[in-house]
Amino acid sequence: MTPRQKQLVQSTFKQIKPIQGVAANLFYARLFELDPTLRRLFKGDLRQQGQKLMQMLSLAVVGLDRLDKLVPAAQAFGARHCTYGVEPDHYDTVGAALLWTLEYGLGAAFTAEVKEAWATVYSLLADAMQDIAIAA
Repeated sequence: MTPRQKQLVQSTFKQIKPIQGVAANLFYARLFELDPTLRRLFKGDLRQQGQKLMQMLSLAVVGLDRLDKLVPAAQAFGARHCTYGVEPDHYDTVGAALLWTLEYGLGAAFTAEVKEAWATVYSLLADAMQDIAIAA
């Protein structure tokens, strides 16, 4: 991840924050459209799950300034997700739903450069989360 990618992710996330409830709803709608079997992994209130998603994204975006803290946190998060039944191929689906949500939410601001920056950050986090799953 380059400093420019970090800056792009942080600045575009500021544009998503005001619509975070809508963004979370769009994300889950897209996620379940891409893979309806994932719905079974979410047993609680999706509105609360959406709030957790946005909190996690916010922490990750802020954490880009401290990768030495962010990566271990992502690994711990991945370990918890293993217990929920998350499988390695689910990470690709989540990534696709996230990028689609960002594209929808940012509109014209979702340039190819922004997409690449978000994909890089997501890959970094997803890889860290999966490292724990593979080791388990």
